[in-house]
Amino acid sequence: MNIRFPIFGFQFSIFNRGSSIVNPPCFLARRPPTSSCRRQEWGETRGQAKARRGDCSEVLGLIAGGGRLPFLVAGGAKQSGLRVICVGLAETAEHKLAEEVDVFYRVGLARPGSWIRKLRKHGVSRTVMVGQVAKSQLFTPWRILRYLPDWRAFRIYYWRLRGKDKLTDLVLCAIADELAAGGIVLENSTMYCKEHLATAGVMTKAQLRPSVEDDIEFGWQIVKKLGELDIGQAIAVKEREVIAIEAIEGTAEMIERAGQFCKSGGWTLIKTSKPNQDMRFDVPCVGPDTIRSLAENGGKCLVVEAGKTIIIDKPETIKLADQLGITILGR
Repeated sequence: MNIRFPIFGFQFSIFNRGSSIVNPPCFLARRPPTSSCRRQEWGETRGQAKARRGDCSEVLGLIAGGGRLPFLVAGGAKQSGLRVICVGLAETAEHKLAEEVDVFYRVGLARPGSWIRKLRKHGVSRTVMVGQVAKSQLFTPWRILRYLPDWRAFRIYYWRLRGKDKLTDLVLCAIADELAAGGIVLENSTMYCKEHLATAGVMTKAQLRPSVEDDIEFGWQIVKKLGELDIGQAIAVKEREVIAIEAIEGTAEMIERAGQFCKSGGWTLIKTSKPNQDMRFDVPCVGPDTIRSLAENGGKCLVVEAGKTIIIDKPETIKLADQLGITILGR
């Protein structure tokens, strides 16, 4: 007996001694090889085929949040002769960034699957992720309806982070792992803006006062402990007393709070990397806005970790600090 009938595109033949599949649908058929040694594998885009062959060394992906840092990375990569393919995160990435890169897409904050697809479309595998994204958005009311997360976002939050704390490093590592699973590998976020890293010693005209040196010794180990616990990266101190510490609100709001608590001014802001800082993300940054806020709120000294802190627009930031009487020290 030979009866043929289709099931989901398969043609089955029933014989007395069993069944076999004949005339398989097109998606199971082997694609005949082409004569070119540079052929694409079936189902690949041209960009994916290029990435598989290792021809993506001249392309850099950029996952961009807000602020100036994505501009610095894009500019440094372009100076190195790289094409920059950028995915800007929702409303956080600045519109002018599109003018500084070769290709720009605006993507959903909670849709990492679309980040991967758009980058891979252009043969990207090596990627830098920089820019500001407020972690407080994790606690937005009706966040699922607002951000419409895709399946990769759900996998990050409910599988990779299942039963774990939602501290910054753990969240970012989970995102990095998910991106890597899709062929996007995050790299050192400072590699295209190394000229903006803090250097050791006093970087401004104003020198340190002896009382400030005592505050630095007092506060340095405290802020390092905060980093070890993944609470924050900055602390405000005066006369060997803690005025404010950074948490989820960020450094800018912490500076304002320190100014409210210390009306007499003259306090010191210490900002460092974490003891085991992953240079792929969340590298501490300061810039002109930091200096202006310090001056407005009574801060007199900024201490950062040399080689592990990015000073946004470094020459301009140092010049502004000189004008406002703020000392910047790299330690």
